[in-house]
Amino acid sequence: MSDKVIYMDNAATTRTRPEVVDEMLKYFTILYGNPSSVYEFAGKSRDAIENARQTIASTLNAKPNEIYFTSGGTESDNWALRAVAKAYKSKGRHIITSKIEHHAILNSAKNLEDLDYKISYIDVDEYGVIKLQRLKENIREDTILISVMTANNEIGTIQPVDEIGQIAKSKDIIFHTDAVQYYCHLPIDVRKSNIDLLSASAHKFNGPKGIGFLYINERLKMVPLIFGGSQESGLRAGTQNVPSIVGMAKAAELAHKEMNSRIRTEMMNREYFIGRVLREIPYTRLNGARRNRLPGNMNFSFQFVQSAELLAMLDMEGICVSSGSACSSGSKEASHVLTAIGLDDELAHSSLRFTISEETTKDEIDYVIGILKKIIAQKRKDNRLIGYYNKARR
Repeated sequence: MSDKVIYMDNAATTRTRPEVVDEMLKYFTILYGNPSSVYEFAGKSRDAIENARQTIASTLNAKPNEIYFTSGGTESDNWALRAVAKAYKSKGRHIITSKIEHHAILNSAKNLEDLDYKISYIDVDEYGVIKLQRLKENIREDTILISVMTANNEIGTIQPVDEIGQIAKSKDIIFHTDAVQYYCHLPIDVRKSNIDLLSASAHKFNGPKGIGFLYINERLKMVPLIFGGSQESGLRAGTQNVPSIVGMAKAAELAHKEMNSRIRTEMMNREYFIGRVLREIPYTRLNGARRNRLPGNMNFSFQFVQSAELLAMLDMEGICVSSGSACSSGSKEASHVLTAIGLDDELAHSSLRFTISEETTKDEIDYVIGILKKIIAQKRKDNRLIGYYNKARR
């Protein structure tokens, strides 16, 4: 086991920045008042929440009253689908989504199917981009919601959100996007893209875990997620998590301030990583679009090797990567994202996701590629299998 640690699983979670932790600390130990109380001491916590709401809204071109704090992306996704389904069921019971959504969306949709809602799951192309013509063809008179993620958590492919938003607006359909992987990594404008609902989670952009938000366009009618007090305009009752809300806002502020330089750094290192892997490791496939992807995301299939074996061997070398979504890491089934883009089970089970940050160095990349080459060569020691495969293809 190596003492060296190289972290390349930033899509699973990111390091909480020291500036964020510093911002949070005083709301644990000094300004610890309950923001729902009426006295001046509690008012400082209440002010901090509203300042955070303003900060988050400004990063989206939204209004502060359109930002609702949640426990993270999964809760926001659940709330978006279930609230629209309930609030607009008199208009219709049909929802459209894609086949490569996060399980927070897919399992919420499955639950709604059990409640007699109709769900259309739209195909994607070989790069993971939703087929817009299929989307248009599936719109019905009773369609109330389109939910398509901004960027995929496994293969990093970015969806044509502007076009989807325009389609939804032209048909007077609500548009939700799961932007958990995208928000604070690339710019997004909810007005320009005609987004009505947007989910985000702080730990994906160097904030604390257990906090996120749902942007809700003020024109929408929504039903409460949690009943109780008047917190979050009566839509999500319960004492607000002041330190985490403040931390998320600080992380978002820093991320947007440094966004351009971070994008340049991550894209440069991503292209270097991809280029070396495709040139130097045979029988390797890049999954997802080559450039229409998140700046720090790379997903490869290494044929003739099981990803579970690679993960274990990389871990022994101190290298942290993933075989897909962290939320489904215990599943033995092939990734629904990879099968949706056309991979067979063998290729899907040989896939690894590498997600770097602006802190990832070229030396770390070179080290990881060197280890990858060594362990993949070890696992492919039966060259007759590769030779047989080549012969079969001819």
